[in-house]
Amino acid sequence: MSTQPARRAPGADRILDAALALAAEMPWREVTMEMVASRAGATLDRVYDLYPSRAAFLRALIRRVDREVLKGHNPADSGEPVRERLLDVMLRRFDALRKYREAVRSIIRDPAALLCVAPALGDAMAWSLEAAGIGASGPAGMLRVKGLAAIFASSLQVWLRDETEDLSSTAASLDRNLKRAESVLRLVSRPRRGSA
Repeated sequence: MSTQPARRAPGADRILDAALALAAEMPWREVTMEMVASRAGATLDRVYDLYPSRAAFLRALIRRVDREVLKGHNPADSGEPVRERLLDVMLRRFDALRKYREAVRSIIRDPAALLCVAPALGDAMAWSLEAAGIGASGPAGMLRVKGLAAIFASSLQVWLRDETEDLSSTAASLDRNLKRAESVLRLVSRPRRGSA
């Protein structure tokens, strides 16, 4: 008697993709774990094992985007002006998010979701600073992280409406806010390395 090979359980990426696809189609607060399991072709306990909460999906999205941003890191850019490096890092973040734009639009309409992912977003901003050669530790680093998170949130609203191929409207918003941060928050006043 022949035995059927066991069906491979969907992995974390497939389940996350299913959750994001659903978020792009409906309000995030209406997406249920059962819907995600059905879309991914997974059992509910498989979803639980990988994503025990709805916030876990959002943290996984942030980490996925972080990896894309850091993959584009080039140490040879350390001779560039600090603000230019940070602008480049943040534009890579928005570019990586582009394929999830409708899901992001849905998610940010849920204030509870945003509260749940605040720590992960803070970590993402710290990594963005580090990738640009700016210290993100200590009291000054914490202020930089908070300042960059505010800049990201402000530019996110522009990005949601930015249909240009090169994200020129988003880039202009980021650049304007980073210039303001230089003088108001001293965000980039003491880079860790390679100051121009």
